[in-house]
Amino acid sequence: MQELISPLFPLLMPGLKSLWSYAETGFHSLSGAIVRESYHREALAHAFRILGEGQLSLTKVLLLTDVDLDLKDFPRLLETILQRFNPARDLIIINDTAMDTLDYTGRKFNQGSKAVMLGLGNPIRDLPRGYIGESLPGITRVKPYCGGCLLISGTDYTSAPELGNEIIQQNLTSLREWPLVILVDNADSIIDQTSFLWTVFTRFDPAFDIYAAHRYITIRSNMKARF
Repeated sequence: MQELISPLFPLLMPGLKSLWSYAETGFHSLSGAIVRESYHREALAHAFRILGEGQLSLTKVLLLTDVDLDLKDFPRLLETILQRFNPARDLIIINDTAMDTLDYTGRKFNQGSKAVMLGLGNPIRDLPRGYIGESLPGITRVKPYCGGCLLISGTDYTSAPELGNEIIQQNLTSLREWPLVILVDNADSIIDQTSFLWTVFTRFDPAFDIYAAHRYITIRSNMKARF
């Protein structure tokens, strides 16, 4: 159905070149879009246009770029975003808003938060592809997913609910080259695009589980339901 409908989105939303929602996340948890940038930060207007369109208004995470690519190839999309992503400028969190009924990560039924990540213009960094830093306190496994995105796992959420924040505070030197670090229960269980998308984007609330520093962000994606 999405294959049939997606070519219509640019007709409904001028400035949008293509849009894809990821079935691996249950659709509502993640969408990616390619937009046109005719003026400074026009992508924000496109983002809010997408989030105001029917069922797309329930999208939890929206990734936008102006680089032409195949949105179905998620690692390529994520690398394109991270090459251009400045958290202080390109991460927008919308707290306390409507959320899909099937999403259990919010603090209240049918309520949660959203995140928009922008990756526009020319690259601002080269992405690392292998971790060569020191061991991280509380972390037993470190594993790259793609360029710029590092998976880590260790102490469980029940024992260390603030581990994501502690990692940001204590390991700036070891992680400074990685714009995105994702804390999961078991990094070794993520072996492909499907397992990555399902594990990460169905299990976190952007307003509560994203820890941001100057040059990178950490996402805590844990297995427990919120209620």
